Amino acid sequence: MTARHLALFLIFLAGTATTLSACARRADLDTPSQARARAAVDAGEEVDPADLQPPKPDSPFILDKLIE
Repeated sequence: MTARHLALFLIFLAGTATTLSACARRADLDTPSQARARAAVDAGEEVDPADLQPPKPDSPFILDKLIE
């Protein structure tokens, strides 16, 4: 019976770790126009300054405070 409890505990621990690791918030990705502008800057081409501007921030969501 002890081995069974240990196995259940390890399964529970693995599930909890997996769930908590999925809760992280990733950084914002570049929009397609920003990625194209950055590639053009790296290549030495002229770029429209409007393409380098960051996108507008998202409006706050009620659950954002839980993950910050």
